[in-house]
Amino acid sequence: MSLAFRPNVSIVDTDYGSVLLDERKGRYFQLNPSGRIVVRTLLEGGDSEEAAGALIEEYDVSRERAEQDVTALVEGLRAAGLVTP
Repeated sequence: MSLAFRPNVSIVDTDYGSVLLDERKGRYFQLNPSGRIVVRTLLEGGDSEEAAGALIEEYDVSRERAEQDVTALVEGLRAAGLVTP
């Protein structure tokens, strides 16, 4: 599963993660550093397993926890209408 933001969504990296702007609604969303890792992996064409692997490598969490976090983040982005279907 790769990821693509809708054309009206901008992403900017910060010292503390990333900020997403939904220009259509004028709403901002904050991603923490682990969220940034997941989003960048998926935007670069990686799948959910690769995103979970990146979290495991960076934070030494279990595969199960990493996979749950990736799924939750992607579902949240979809629910907010930030990514393409």
